[in-house]
Amino acid sequence: MTQHPGSSVLSHKNNSHSLSNQNSVTSSTKVEELLSYYEMMLLIRRFEERAAQLYGMGKIAGFCHLYIGQEAVVTGLQSCLNPHDTVITAYRDHGHMLACGMDPRGVMAELTGRVGGYSKGKGGSMHMFSREKNFFGGHGIVGAQIPLGTGLAFAHKYREDGGLSMAYMGDGAANQGQVYEAFNMASLWKLPVVYIIENNQYAMGTSVERSSALPALYKRGEAYGIPGFVVDGMDVLAVREAGLKATEHARSGKGPVLLEIKTYRYRGHSMSDPGKYRSKEEVDSMKENSDPIDNARHLLEKNFGIQEDAFKAIDKKIKEIMVETMEFAETSPEPDESELFTDVYLNPIESGDITASASSSDEIKW
Repeated sequence: MTQHPGSSVLSHKNNSHSLSNQNSVTSSTKVEELLSYYEMMLLIRRFEERAAQLYGMGKIAGFCHLYIGQEAVVTGLQSCLNPHDTVITAYRDHGHMLACGMDPRGVMAELTGRVGGYSKGKGGSMHMFSREKNFFGGHGIVGAQIPLGTGLAFAHKYREDGGLSMAYMGDGAANQGQVYEAFNMASLWKLPVVYIIENNQYAMGTSVERSSALPALYKRGEAYGIPGFVVDGMDVLAVREAGLKATEHARSGKGPVLLEIKTYRYRGHSMSDPGKYRSKEEVDSMKENSDPIDNARHLLEKNFGIQEDAFKAIDKKIKEIMVETMEFAETSPEPDESELFTDVYLNPIESGDITASASSSDEIKW
């Protein structure tokens, strides 16, 4: 049986490798901050639930990877970033977009393939970007975002803008070769990048213990001099604490740092995944005992005396946002056929001007 977040796996024998805090509420924790984290996690949860509904109704096509259960990871880490920092991730990306401040209407409209989406309805779930929010995707090729995130860090250093790159990957991507080429360059050039491994235990459907010769993923940067730490990804305050230490390290000129954040996805790898590689009892146990939203609510009630009325107000606010989001995603028009020829080249080609002919050398002329 795979060990889960909240168990002893989060505390390595060498405590210097664990950034988890059993009592995550500290004297510096502000109730307003924790309430904002709770609200963001709830927004992500409700957004993903609605996305699942639309997918089941056939209104979202293609792949759809939900973030339910992992909300504390991106919520805690995003709270550590500055507006000019850059973020890049893989294809389980809806939560990252929302945490970056992207409009949920635009995100959902992209899922439904509408022009109101962030990629004009042409990118879908895995390919959304926002230059305004410094969110660089959303990438469908496993591990491919890590070299790109390393390039973003190089840009920060080259421009001397004080920014950093936060590059996310899953536990499955931690076995990709291009990841280690990027690690080497980042460490060699002391680039300001925080690498995040969101270890949700199963990658596409195989446990870390069965797929990785070294399941302690935080050690994956040791060969390149990159310090690594383990974090409890079901505790938003523990994630934030680790994120603050990691970003301080990267900004100070010490180079990259790696966080393995132990989390758990409640749904399948994608909407088409039946999840037969784990038991229903295991998933139910995680929901009951380790849910990040429930954990945050418990802290707010126990440590700050927040009453039921406050939670109802947040819930009402999120519901109103989701009503607007769903309406926009279903009423925004579909892209015109002419959009097939845009966003491919810097200077768009007019569809009526396209003529292709083959010369004797098979050269294509446009």
